[in-house]
Amino acid sequence: MKRASMEIYCCPVCKSDLELRPEKEEGDEVIQGILFCQKCSHGYKIEDSIPNLLPKQQSVL
Repeated sequence: MKRASMEIYCCPVCKSDLELRPEKEEGDEVIQGILFCQKCSHGYKIEDSIPNLLPKQQSVL
């Protein structure tokens, strides 16, 4: 994902801003890392430049 795209992302759970915690970068591209929400403490992985912003499923049982 491009660093510049950070301004369009928000936490899918609480809609707060996300903090970028890169682990591997190439230029302005984040290859691996975490998008972290400080408000609700959810983290979303970035793998192969693709952020996974799907919230974790909660069990209904």
